[in-house]
Amino acid sequence: MQLFRFDKEVGSHVTQYNSDFWFSRILRTNHTKLQISCMTLEAGGLIGGHLAKVDQLLLILEGEGSVTGENNKMESVKRGEAVFLKTGEWHETRSENGLIAIAIEGEELDQATFMKAKGEK
Repeated sequence: MQLFRFDKEVGSHVTQYNSDFWFSRILRTNHTKLQISCMTLEAGGLIGGHLAKVDQLLLILEGEGSVTGENNKMESVKRGEAVFLKTGEWHETRSENGLIAIAIEGEELDQATFMKAKGEK
């Protein structure tokens, strides 16, 4: 058994696209081009607006924030919710009080097979 860390203290501070958050790599596979990371936004944190390079699923583990997509409509997100972005989709994430999320990035992600849409029971 091995023990690892993925908290912000072992991550990198990201400022690209006027961002202000911490990024910690967790896992990357070579054969499917899949990457899993942890993103920590402190109070007032921002993942600045940019295009998704590949499909991305952002799982909110702690805290709350808002995500703005291509339609410029701001959607609130909180612990237990997720945001799915297709390759090339513009988005921005911010948090007034802080949030921690796991980002799963890869080609041809299929979140709809397993996850229920927000508001669905």
